[in-house]
Amino acid sequence: MFGQNVEIRTINLNSIRERNEVDVFLQKQDLILERDVEYTLAMYEEDRIVGTGSISGNVLKCIAIDPEYQGGGFSNKIISLLLNEQYYRGNTHLFIFTKPKNRKLFLDLGFYEITSVDDFVTLLENDPRGIRDFAENLKLQKHDGKVVSSIVMNCNPFTLGHRHLIETASKNSDVVHIFVVWEDRSVFPNEVRYKLIKEGVKDLKNVFVHRGKDYIISNSTFPSYFLKEKNAIVKIHTMLDVKIFGEFIAPALGINRRYVGEEKSDPVTNEYNLTMKELLKDYDIEVVEIPRIKNDEAAISASRVRELLKKDDFDSLKQLVPQTTFEFLISEEAKIIIGKIKNEKNKL
Repeated sequence: MFGQNVEIRTINLNSIRERNEVDVFLQKQDLILERDVEYTLAMYEEDRIVGTGSISGNVLKCIAIDPEYQGGGFSNKIISLLLNEQYYRGNTHLFIFTKPKNRKLFLDLGFYEITSVDDFVTLLENDPRGIRDFAENLKLQKHDGKVVSSIVMNCNPFTLGHRHLIETASKNSDVVHIFVVWEDRSVFPNEVRYKLIKEGVKDLKNVFVHRGKDYIISNSTFPSYFLKEKNAIVKIHTMLDVKIFGEFIAPALGINRRYVGEEKSDPVTNEYNLTMKELLKDYDIEVVEIPRIKNDEAAISASRVRELLKKDDFDSLKQLVPQTTFEFLISEEAKIIIGKIKNEKNKL
């Protein structure tokens, strides 16, 4: 009988050998071990991996069982251990992105479906009212208007380019709702980015800023380890993001227009914008693309700001950011962030 000598071990993700063993196993299941995993368990029979699972932030991912061992309760065991680890880390609101065919496994373990995209991806959470409570809270911040617009922004950090996009939306809308992408991949922390946007638009009285939390899914946090169609990842991610936005977020606030910055030089974001234009029509939401403003013939961007911070070129930087952002960047609080920028590769 399979599984009599099964042992579950914690993988040392800093060990190239152990990480490769997990990666090779997952590849046999048409999966990959994503780079952002923080914790991985593997189930061994003697020295052979027969199952594994990982976590990243509050997401469970890269879960797979050898076909010979499926149906023996091993999936439940690995997922239960991952849940225990999440709770130990203080993460109680959890998410799973998986193939729709695996939906029942997670429903039986106490997860609830948020939405699905065809046969590509299902998003689930362990709170039966998570997305609905998020939408109900948004309804409390609804403001009436004929044109109610929205912008989803990362702002790593907030620049004059971001300000231009918001100001354009503000002039052409009755109400503008800004959603700050809430993830830990940006060198500027969530609350700092939120604060910089709030400070940078406080003179625009029809603009309201929201924390995106777990329901605004960024390119950098969308798991794709289970998708065979690697060239379709951006489109599938956009489809999922648009469904959540169209089904829950937009109705809560009465949103009928979405502004985006033009991204001709970035094929990923450009594909995202094109797909979003196509899909949001189904929700009666117009997408307006705004050309990026330039400084010295180059588009103003957060990546340019971070490059200038590496060089301590505050004179040039001052031409790219609002005064509120500049004051933060020369503050004591910003020194730790700038130190990380100088010592690490740029993050999206």
